[in-house]
Amino acid sequence: MKNLPIAIQTLSKLMADNCVYADKTEFAWRMVQRSGAFFLSRPRRFGKSLFVDTLKEIFEGNSVLFKGLYIHDKWDWTQKFPVIKIDFSDGTLQSRAELDRRIYNILNDNGRYLDIELSTDKDIAGTFGELIRQAEENHGSKVVVLVDEYDKPILDNIDRPDVAVMMREGLKNLYSVLKGQDAHLQFVFMTGVSKFSRVSLFSGINQLEDITLDARYSAICGYTQKDIETCLGEYMEGVEWEKLQYWYNGYKWIGDISVYNPYDILLFIHKGLLYRNYLFETGNPSFLIKLFLMNRYFLPNLENLEVTEEILDSFDVENINPVTLLFQTGYLTIERTFTRRERFMFALKIPNMEVKIALSDQFINGYTDLINDKSTIQDNLYLCLEKADIGKMIDVIKQLFDAISYRNFTNNDIADYEGYYASVLYAFFISLNASVIPEDVSLHGQADMTIKLGNHIYVLEIKVIKTDTLE
Repeated sequence: MKNLPIAIQTLSKLMADNCVYADKTEFAWRMVQRSGAFFLSRPRRFGKSLFVDTLKEIFEGNSVLFKGLYIHDKWDWTQKFPVIKIDFSDGTLQSRAELDRRIYNILNDNGRYLDIELSTDKDIAGTFGELIRQAEENHGSKVVVLVDEYDKPILDNIDRPDVAVMMREGLKNLYSVLKGQDAHLQFVFMTGVSKFSRVSLFSGINQLEDITLDARYSAICGYTQKDIETCLGEYMEGVEWEKLQYWYNGYKWIGDISVYNPYDILLFIHKGLLYRNYLFETGNPSFLIKLFLMNRYFLPNLENLEVTEEILDSFDVENINPVTLLFQTGYLTIERTFTRRERFMFALKIPNMEVKIALSDQFINGYTDLINDKSTIQDNLYLCLEKADIGKMIDVIKQLFDAISYRNFTNNDIADYEGYYASVLYAFFISLNASVIPEDVSLHGQADMTIKLGNHIYVLEIKVIKTDTLE
């Protein structure tokens, strides 16, 4: 039985340790056959870094790593290219000065790796350009540039817009070099969590082909059902496939293929096939929750969410749509596509049970301060819904809002915001895996929220009554 590749992001280490590997080299083969530049956005822990390293090993001609894999008998291993790898995954950068120092270090590290002595009197753009030209001259072939976590310095500071803008401009200064050095480049691949607009970050790289929403690359990252059955089947003895899919599958881009988050599946196996929320081990979306609160987002609108391609495609630091980030970070996924008034549209949904639990818990924590009391309120509310005990349910809801600290309303008018109360209730109801229909319209009128759990249906009407004091 092969070992589990938990937290392994390099192909050589994965092969040396005799680890499970879901062969993604068919996707690499589609890309590397020609000179090109590609961009891919995927959530964290989906295998982007491993794919970047796989590309590096292909272009450096390390054929021994690919024996038995799709690409092995198709690629000409005698052709080798100098590879420049730029990776911002390590640490957190909090200022433009720190970013510039990191960039210089990355460029100099690549110089040493390629036996190039870079000048010390050039700015970042000049140094990067020199590195590309010298790499081609010294190695006699065009250069490959691979960029991993290209957006991390921005996202790490997304709740500090002034710093995020400075990070964006610093990265734009670096990436814009690629356009001017196009004649010296064989292949470019950039990946990260989000996609910033071409105007704000990619204006200098117009040749990038975005494969994020390309059906041919839907399974480029993540485990498909076939991957799990083929590569991890030995570990899955006794697993109910429908339950596994309900909990962890459902991430979907364009096309019919849905995938699992590899890191979650590996932890599921490592923890003894225990169904639980592993997303918290990859970090929590606290900056997202802040954005939802700042924008006074009406959480029930996450149900039956339909958006244009423009919403999913990209955003700017100065104008962030929380829904865009929810999609790009994997908390929402594409359920189906359709056309409305000649516009290509996307219906979005929460991918699976794990994400629903993680997201509802984060919303409850963000919209209230009930971290310690949350579980008790959830249990009581579930029992009331299950037994159709309306009187007790009203008492629990009163206790819920009574328990929210007065400081939640300090220095703001959120207590006057009807959507706040609906959003808190929505977060609690979806945490119970109830079906929620916001602003439910029927022949008899419109309800603020309809809740379905088991054999019972509940209709809620929410009103805010202003008083001089909060009780």
